[in-house]
Amino acid sequence: MGLVAGMTGVGIGFMALKQARAVVDECQELLSRRTSEGKGDLKAIRDVAVCQYDALEEMAGRMSFSIAMINGLGDGIVLTSINGRSETRTYVRPVVSGKGEQPLSPEEEHAVRAARLGHGPMVEARVPRW
Repeated sequence: MGLVAGMTGVGIGFMALKQARAVVDECQELLSRRTSEGKGDLKAIRDVAVCQYDALEEMAGRMSFSIAMINGLGDGIVLTSINGRSETRTYVRPVVSGKGEQPLSPEEEHAVRAARLGHGPMVEARVPRW
């Protein structure tokens, strides 16, 4: 019984270490990008990413999208358009210091993260549909 508990603990530890390394790598990439670009105008929109996806089962072809437009301070907006057969809904949400002031959808968060890391302008939607 003790062996099983020990092996489980080691497995959980390795998973946590892998996740922590991924977060550290992402932070280092963001910090490196910030310092390498010089001062410039930090308030100007400079990071943009577009994430296209199928928001509704009735619509295929990745017609829905989220666009993150972020400045050097991590402030900006996320513009989202959900497209269906008979209607389209468009939303805008503020982003402050890289976080949404209101809860963001997984696609919106993905667009913000991609913009902040400089992975735009077009990024693959690697998040589940709504």
